[in-house]
Amino acid sequence: MSPAPSPRLFALCRRGGSVGLWTRTLVQARTEAAKLKTIDDLPGPTLSRTLFWLFVKGYADKSHLLQCVQKSLYGPIWRSKFGPLDLVNVASPDLIAQVIHQEGRYPVRAELPHWKEYRDLRGQAYGLHVDKGQEWYRIRSALNPKMLKLQEVSAYAPIIHQVVEDLLQRIEFLRSCSPDRASVLDVTAELYKFGFEGISSILFETRLGCLQENIPQDTARFIAAVNDMLTLSEIVVIFPRWTYRILPFWKRFVQAWDDLYDTAQRLIDIRLADIQTQTARGELTEGLYLTHLLSCKKITQSEIYISVTELLLGGVDTTSNTLSWALYHLARDPRAQDRLYNEVNAVCANRRKPGMDDLKGMPYLKAVIKEILRLYPVVPGNGRFIAENEVILDNYWFPKKTQFHLCHYAVSRDQTQFPCPDAFMPERWLRTERVTPGFFQHHPYSFIPFGVGVRGCVGKRVAEMEMYFALCRLMQHYEVRPGDNRAPIQAKTRTLLIPAKPINLLFLHRA
Repeated sequence: MSPAPSPRLFALCRRGGSVGLWTRTLVQARTEAAKLKTIDDLPGPTLSRTLFWLFVKGYADKSHLLQCVQKSLYGPIWRSKFGPLDLVNVASPDLIAQVIHQEGRYPVRAELPHWKEYRDLRGQAYGLHVDKGQEWYRIRSALNPKMLKLQEVSAYAPIIHQVVEDLLQRIEFLRSCSPDRASVLDVTAELYKFGFEGISSILFETRLGCLQENIPQDTARFIAAVNDMLTLSEIVVIFPRWTYRILPFWKRFVQAWDDLYDTAQRLIDIRLADIQTQTARGELTEGLYLTHLLSCKKITQSEIYISVTELLLGGVDTTSNTLSWALYHLARDPRAQDRLYNEVNAVCANRRKPGMDDLKGMPYLKAVIKEILRLYPVVPGNGRFIAENEVILDNYWFPKKTQFHLCHYAVSRDQTQFPCPDAFMPERWLRTERVTPGFFQHHPYSFIPFGVGVRGCVGKRVAEMEMYFALCRLMQHYEVRPGDNRAPIQAKTRTLLIPAKPINLLFLHRA
């Protein structure tokens, strides 16, 4: 019996860029497929064991922790089935790399039949999360340039600074309303409004008033629709279609999407009317992201409606949750907070607003954000539905249309990759300190919070800019300390990884 192609051989083919060798390796692997193990040979929990974990042991809202439990029992690759879901879980950086490098030209994160069914019900375009193949790539190519090129993203800095100023005013208002004139309750909720206002200001080129004392009714409805859709999305997908008429979840899911889509469409139509008026007057059309999309003619108006809506969905929680966890850990680690403040103050003295160039001199700021994204990846697990290719992982062969679950949370907490994995240690990301005994060079696929390749997060640059600017300004103005909740706060899974309890903090004015 010939040995199966080793992971090392795959790695050498990829690293050397030898397409011919890589192809020959796959051909050899396919001819030996009958000798390799299959999905049926994978270890994994029974349905009863899964139900026990979810509803008796309490992992229903802690699926990120369940990754670690199952990895310890079954190893770095296992199978899990629940309802219509049949997943191959991979929880080592090398296995994740093998999946990514075999996903084909037009990768699919996951099948979203309930999203597709809603689009069909309303006659809408499919968008980034439902469209596949060349159609998906065409839309993605239109969205990328103004989002991923750093020079283009720099144009959004002034509007983001305006939103950060509103956040500071909001913090001051909340402090003034508290009995001790320092407390801010449920910081995550306030930062969620900041994230929503920030990404909306770019996507819709208008301010929604999320940080006002009295939020406009349409804006409140918009925010609620995002929350409802994300919550219901992970419920609807596990129920078969025949339950739609019996259980309330599908109807509520449709209503949430209707509220979300209708508001986005109204905001886009307002901007489109402005552009048409300017054009009719012979005036030069100026604007930012939405103006570019409406003027570029690369995607249809219907595709713009759904694409901008989906960009909004991905742009809020990344900013709000990451900043919430950053402030939580900095409040509990005065040493780290002092180091960050000193760095910010050295680069931007006298509370000067940071610019994009200033960020180059703030490695510790970037290390803090990286460490938070390692501890709390916004999406604890990502998917890859590989429809075009057969896939080989180590000694296993998988047919086309296998759904892989990339367990980012388990990998980012792996002590072989990150010593003291549960500790908040921004220093591990600093080149000058990474060689300290106990720190090791981690595998590049052990930390991919924004994804990788053509399926990487479109809004990565914008999210980073929002987080850097907001954290800089907050450190300039306040020393942050723990509030009344001194007990550690855990995370929970609601599609995304969020704090299980409100984070209450004290914001004390710096001299």
